[in-house]
Amino acid sequence: MDLDYFALERLQLNFSQAGYIALNTVLAIVMFVVALGVDPHDFKKVLLKPKASLVGLIAQILLFPAFSFLLVKILQPAPSIGLGMILVACCPSGNVANFLCSVAKGNVPLSVCMTTFSTLLAIITTPFNFAIWSRLYTEASGITHTISLDAWTIISNILWFFCLPLVLGMVFAKLLPRLKEKIIKPAKKISMVLFIGFLLMALLSNVKSFIEFIPYIFIMVLIQNGIGFLTGFSVSYIFRLSKEDRRSVSLYTGILNSGLGLSLIFNPETFNGNGGMAFIAAWWGIWHIIPGLGIALVCLRRVKRSLLLEVEKQTETVSLQPSLSIE
Repeated sequence: MDLDYFALERLQLNFSQAGYIALNTVLAIVMFVVALGVDPHDFKKVLLKPKASLVGLIAQILLFPAFSFLLVKILQPAPSIGLGMILVACCPSGNVANFLCSVAKGNVPLSVCMTTFSTLLAIITTPFNFAIWSRLYTEASGITHTISLDAWTIISNILWFFCLPLVLGMVFAKLLPRLKEKIIKPAKKISMVLFIGFLLMALLSNVKSFIEFIPYIFIMVLIQNGIGFLTGFSVSYIFRLSKEDRRSVSLYTGILNSGLGLSLIFNPETFNGNGGMAFIAAWWGIWHIIPGLGIALVCLRRVKRSLLLEVEKQTETVSLQPSLSIE
């Protein structure tokens, strides 16, 4: 079945400014719940030993865009789809990585630090990376634009939807530890349901477009997202990070802020809602949660199994110790 390039270019997705604000609000709630389980002292440990953070930033900012460019050159999709894949790869990691990291029992402070750093650096790294790889992607020379990011817009989003819920969550946990212990488990489940529910509503509002065009991009996003997770895991393994840190870096590299990509795509001064690019970014925003959540749950299961085996070993050791008798 041949792809109708012209229909794809004319595609307009139903994603309003109100929807974008709602998405950020849901992510802020998720961040608050994640912060309930974060110890502020753990951030000091991350900053004093920056190796893991640097490894994650290298994997996400330098390696993943390069691998995505190679993937586009190999698969040779429609130019707008290829350019959308490159743009998404140049975006920083998303808040969802922190939530999934907490589910996977990874190093949450490390994940939060990497997400914060990459988001702040995105003011420079996203336009710089996109300028390099899009220029090399000559197939899309007709739709390539120079992009710029407003520093205050990014900083204000970080403050309101990232830092504020993070601080509020940690303060809540500090001041009300007993209440925190009672609500943290149901709060995690509720926030997960809330986030997945929002994604499903976004999907349903564009269901006709997704049904029509998803066969053309499903495999591309599947492979690109898989490369993201694999890049994070491989680099962290090569640099001999701990299992906890490897889980954090893997999820950090595979979960991207495609919402930033969408905002750039719908900007009339850049791509003016280019259909192929918008469709890739929108599907990325939905898809990466599915394997990300799957990886997090597998990691959680392995952690629980390891703890159970450790408890069993300790129990056997105690039972094998000779008992003392008094004659």
